[in-house]
Amino acid sequence: MVSRAQLDFVKSKVTAGAQPWTAAYNQMLASRYASLSRTPAPRATVECGSYSNPNNGCTDEREDAIAAYTDALIWYISGNTAYAQKSIALMDAWSATIKAHTNSNAPLQTGWAGSVWPRAAEIIKHAYGSWPNQARFATMLRTVYLPVVIGGSSSNGNWELSMMEAAVGIAVHLDDQASYDRAIARFQARTAAYIYIAADGSQPKYPPVGSVDTRAELISYWQGQSTFVDGLAQETCRDFVHTGYGISAISHVAETTRIQGADLWPSVSERMRHALGFHTKFENGTAVPATICGGSVTKGLGPVTEVAYNALANRLGIAMTNSRTYTESRRPQGTNNLFVAWETLTHANNPA
Repeated sequence: MVSRAQLDFVKSKVTAGAQPWTAAYNQMLASRYASLSRTPAPRATVECGSYSNPNNGCTDEREDAIAAYTDALIWYISGNTAYAQKSIALMDAWSATIKAHTNSNAPLQTGWAGSVWPRAAEIIKHAYGSWPNQARFATMLRTVYLPVVIGGSSSNGNWELSMMEAAVGIAVHLDDQASYDRAIARFQARTAAYIYIAADGSQPKYPPVGSVDTRAELISYWQGQSTFVDGLAQETCRDFVHTGYGISAISHVAETTRIQGADLWPSVSERMRHALGFHTKFENGTAVPATICGGSVTKGLGPVTEVAYNALANRLGIAMTNSRTYTESRRPQGTNNLFVAWETLTHANNPA
C-alpha cells in the first residue's frame, strides 16, 4: 500500500517540519501503538465471535499488527533502529505462535489483521533487511491467513473487500502471482457489486458469490434500499462505518496495484469518486433526502479518505469538492484500530 518513494517523500516532509505530515507523524508517535515497551500478546487460536464476542485475542492481534506497521513507519522516517527491532519482535511473536482463527468472525478478523501484517513486513524485509525469522513470518501468512481469505465471502461486502485486501497484500509479500491474480479478480467483481453507478443499469450488480440473484433479494441485501443513485454502496443504509471499511479496502487494493505496476485506479475511479462524494456530502452536513435510507443515515465514515482522495483528486485530476472538505477537515486522520492507520501521514498530497 505504501511504496519506498512515498515513504521517502513523507520522510523529507517530516524532516522539514512540513504540515500536515509532521502533525500526523506526531499523532502516530504519541499513540499506544508506538510504545517501545509494548508486550506482544500472541495466542495459538484467536477466537472472534460476532462483533468480537467472544474476543479471545482479536483486539490483541489487530493491535499488535498495527503496532508492527507503526513501528516500521517510525523506523523508516526517524532512522531509530529500536523501532525496527520492535516491529520484528511483534511479528516474530505471532509467527511463532498462531495456528488458527475460529468462530463466526474468523474470516473478517483474518482479513483485518492479514491486511496490516504485510505492510509492516514489506518495509522491514525490503528496507531494513535484517530479519532472521522472516521466512517463518511468510509461512504464517501462507498457511494461517491466506487460505482463509482467498476464497472470499458471501457476507456484507466489507468482509470480502477486506479479505481481498489481505489476500493481495499477502500475495505481494510472498511473491505469489497466482494468488494475487485470483484475489484481484474477486476484488474487481466485488467492487463493481459494492458501489452503484448509473452505468450499471436499473439496479446494482449481483455479488460475485452467494445466493443473491433476484431484485427482491438484492434490495434486501442493500438494507432495503430500492432507489439507486451514483455512489450508493451496499452498506450505506446499514451505516457509514461499515461502508467506510469497504471503501477503505478498495482504496488500499487499488493503491497496491499501482505500486505493483498494473494500476486499477483508472478502472475504479468512477465508482470511487461517486462513493466518496456521496458519503462525504452527508458527513459534511447535507440533508439526507427521503429517497436515501428513508431519510436517515448513521454517519461515521472514519479516517478512510486520504488514499483515495490523493489518487483521484491529485493524481487523476478529478474535482472532488465534498471529499476534499471532509478529508482536510479531519487531518491528521489516525487509525480505526482495525486495519486503517496513519493515512494522512502516508498519502496526504503524496505525488510519489
